Amino acid sequence: MNCITGACPAEAGVWRGQVLREPPALTWLSRQVGKMTSSDPERPQFLFVKALASRGRAEAVTQQMGYHPQYLDSFLKTQHYLLHMDGPLPFACRHYIAIMAAARHQCRYLVNLHVLQFLRMGGDPQWLRGLAFTPPKLRNLNEINKILAHRPWLVSKEHIEKLLKISEQSWSLAELVHAVVLLAHCHALASFVLGCGWGQDERPDGRAVPAPTSPGNQCFCEAGSGNGCSQELLRINRKRSLDSCVELESLRDRAQKIHPEAEGREETRLPQPDREEDLHGEAVSTADLSCYLQDPDFAYQDFARRDEDHTQIFRVQDYSWEDHGFSLVNRLYSDIGHLLDEKFRTVDGLRGSVMAKRQGCEPSAFKRGIWNYIHCMFGIRYDDYDYAEVNQLLERALKVYIKTVTCYPEKTNPETFDRFWKQFKHSEKVHVNLLILEARMQAELLYALRAITQYMI
Repeated sequence: MNCITGACPAEAGVWRGQVLREPPALTWLSRQVGKMTSSDPERPQFLFVKALASRGRAEAVTQQMGYHPQYLDSFLKTQHYLLHMDGPLPFACRHYIAIMAAARHQCRYLVNLHVLQFLRMGGDPQWLRGLAFTPPKLRNLNEINKILAHRPWLVSKEHIEKLLKISEQSWSLAELVHAVVLLAHCHALASFVLGCGWGQDERPDGRAVPAPTSPGNQCFCEAGSGNGCSQELLRINRKRSLDSCVELESLRDRAQKIHPEAEGREETRLPQPDREEDLHGEAVSTADLSCYLQDPDFAYQDFARRDEDHTQIFRVQDYSWEDHGFSLVNRLYSDIGHLLDEKFRTVDGLRGSVMAKRQGCEPSAFKRGIWNYIHCMFGIRYDDYDYAEVNQLLERALKVYIKTVTCYPEKTNPETFDRFWKQFKHSEKVHVNLLILEARMQAELLYALRAITQYMI
């Protein structure tokens, strides 16, 4: 039985042949999108419509990624599959793993979002008191979470073996692969969220952030005006806002019935919204993220200055995503490899001609310079690349920004994003952050999947 706690409730929405199965409202809107060509100028707005229909609002992440609608489409499919479609891990546990990953970088935005989803999926409210209140099997994931987030080159087959062979608390290979992909996804997404300038107190609805102008300069609810979408969206949003209020109250009541001794004790109290309007944003608050961490002082160290003499440079010619990682992850977690591969290819194919022109180079060379620089910081090298190009293509200020967002995203703030490359448009800055997100995620996956491969040999 693929469960963290032993007795797993039946998981609805079993996938058996298609990558995504959309809820009714999203299916209706998808048909509208299907009537349009990919070159339709209103296509970005319809991607926002899809996000609104599936979540009841446009999240801040969706707003930012919407500047690059091709990527947004790929990202939404992958994230939906990881969190909401059939897979080795129970739904509630997926969100708790996401909480653990986001907490490593103090990303309150993502933690808040997944705390609510964890409760919605029937997760035990006691787990929100911290790792000490979770099953040992889940706590055992902390070590690999910590290493992947900060020094992925330290992941070894011994870490994999320990997780797979701890008596009754052992993970299956399929469960572990699902967990590893979730960890890498959320670590990289934390870099994107914090790199785009959202403060540590932001709520998942993005209300505390001045909303950037969306593509087409239209309100998301008006994006479908003239084709019948706007009224449907208003109806969906009103219903989901009301449902959210009732749902949060129900979750609190249920938690108190399960744990009546928690009533009145601050450390066991469920997250409470600050004001009534927060209920409509489906926001929750988490006071101290340290409860989800062990060894909070463990952080990134420059690979070039590492003390671990046994650690060697990771050469992509010996283990690459295309030749090794893709097939392994796809075999152990059906079809996730295709979705990840599409996402990697999509970000590589995004148009970056304006950015490259301002740097006086070809778009492909500029993007490859950013990608390889990020991988280099994690000890991953390409034998066919001249690393002197990195200093030629990337200004020092840009390199500092990339390193901070990649390795220390918790140290960024809104001013970091605003000051970085003032001559560049908002969408171009988001483009750089998407490259950071995907390069970082692939780096973590390469180390983790190589360790799993070494264990299996």
